Amino acid sequence: MKLPRDLSGRALAAALAKLGYAIDHQTGSHLRLTTLRGGEHRVTVPLHDALKVGTLAGILREVAAHQTMSRDKLLRELFG
Repeated sequence: MKLPRDLSGRALAAALAKLGYAIDHQTGSHLRLTTLRGGEHRVTVPLHDALKVGTLAGILREVAAHQTMSRDKLLRELFG
């Protein structure tokens, strides 16, 4: 599955809420999301209108590794 284009930081944060991520705090234009599922894990999401593909890929790679699932399965759960 291809990465979504024109996905905002807020939309990504909302999608990650499906996996138990919640906004921990905001510093400037960045959100820190934290989950306790499978152990504590934090990711930082920039609040840009459209995330760059490399930035989005990096965030999803971290989340997929923590959730012990493939990137394709993660994309189907979040955006499928």
